[in-house]
Amino acid sequence: MRIIGIDPGIATTGYGIVESDGHRSVAIEYGCVITDKDLPGPQRLQCIYRELSAVVSRFEPQVMAVEKLFFNKNINSAMQVGEARGVAILTGMHAGLDIFEYTPLQVKQSVVGFGRAEKKQVQQMVKVLLNLTKIPRPDDAADALAVALCHAHSGTTLNALTRRGTYV
Repeated sequence: MRIIGIDPGIATTGYGIVESDGHRSVAIEYGCVITDKDLPGPQRLQCIYRELSAVVSRFEPQVMAVEKLFFNKNINSAMQVGEARGVAILTGMHAGLDIFEYTPLQVKQSVVGFGRAEKKQVQQMVKVLLNLTKIPRPDDAADALAVALCHAHSGTTLNALTRRGTYV
């Protein structure tokens, strides 16, 4: 199964493409969509849509795993992340992908085995699990790979349930 993991953000949206058989996962590609801070919000969102659409078209994933928004004290920042997240989900829906959402706690639990793991621990495990020579940079790309790995670890069960119509 080919998975695109998404770590949404208005300034930087990380993406990671992982190929997984449910037991072993390989990184195919990772990177970030970076928007110009001087552009108005709608144009930044358009940039995210356009670039993620190109990535999806190029790598043809079967599913998209997106990090859920967590509570943020800065409401403006949370709204912008939510908008970027919506654009990412819309991109996946337009491409006909099944969309799965994971909280940061679920991602950490899946990748590290501890839901309160620190960012460095998650990045190190992404490196180890994907047999990479170094931790992926920037951080948003490593986070997106972690989201994809989370789905690879739990997605087999979720996909089976979805096909049977028992998962909503």
